[in-house]
Amino acid sequence: MKKQGTGRTGASPPNPNRLVVRVVPNARKTEIAGFTGGVVRVRLQAPATEGRANEELLRLFAKVFGTRRSQVVLVRGDKSREKALEIRGWEGKGEPLEACVARWLGMPSRLESLPQ
Repeated sequence: MKKQGTGRTGASPPNPNRLVVRVVPNARKTEIAGFTGGVVRVRLQAPATEGRANEELLRLFAKVFGTRRSQVVLVRGDKSREKALEIRGWEGKGEPLEACVARWLGMPSRLESLPQ
């Protein structure tokens, strides 16, 4: 039996262009429901069959970040409710992804409330 490892020798720095998303398919409407524990909660109208919910998720975040759909990539969680998205080429005028999503929701960013 072969031992399986992660192949990592050290912890890699977090990617600033990645978001962790928790998806609820078959919702009444497609919307970003908010933040819970650093995870963006999303409700999707599409069913979780044949990749429809994943495609709708990618289109939603392309709209949120004002980018092309091809720049929003599903990195992890193809068949899971918890997913990791990467927004390729995102610069956002120095604004973190979380702050952009918070602005989209009309919420104050968690980062804005931190003392400096």
